[in-house]
Amino acid sequence: FTLIGLSCQTAYYETMEKFGYHKRDLLVRDVEKARDAQQEAKEQFKSALDRFTKTLDIQGGELQEKYEALNKEYERSEDKANSVRKRVASVEDVSEALFTEWNAELKEYSSSTLRKKSQEQLTQTRAQYAQLIKAMKRAEAKMDPVLAKFKDQVLFLKHNLNAQAIASLKGELVSVEGNINSLIKDLNASIQEADSFIASMPKNNG
Repeated sequence: FTLIGLSCQTAYYETMEKFGYHKRDLLVRDVEKARDAQQEAKEQFKSALDRFTKTLDIQGGELQEKYEALNKEYERSEDKANSVRKRVASVEDVSEALFTEWNAELKEYSSSTLRKKSQEQLTQTRAQYAQLIKAMKRAEAKMDPVLAKFKDQVLFLKHNLNAQAIASLKGELVSVEGNINSLIKDLNASIQEADSFIASMPKNNG
């Protein structure tokens, strides 16, 4: 963070706390949003794979129309992937602020018993968060190679709107399908981690 970025972020968290939204609540909210973005990305990549498969079964005359449909799917997939990246970055920002504050406030306890209990909670939450962000990052990292491969196919179709292009793309289907299925598996794992992290966070009662 730059100094300006950090002070803006601090001001944002202070404002939110005045309205009753603590960093813990913001973290849970951001994890929920990241999970939802990953769910949407998963559905979009499935749709793109379906469109890609259908494109390979067409006659030459329909190719321009099918190319345009496939290109739209690619653009939507890229959009969903960007949304996932933003959501994961937001989760990282708020978690860093939460853990920094929590750690600093341990010094404020007069009761060593309560301090120890809070320290244990912090350690446990950090461990759960580490698992969550690892799963999110793993799924996020898989998106770029899938998008790159997908873009290759779209470009190839664009520049070769003929029967030979379709014939040569059929060999790529297995590879694209494998990449997308692997991405979907990682997105599912990340969504599950997000659900269990949200469930483990204590609810704010006031």
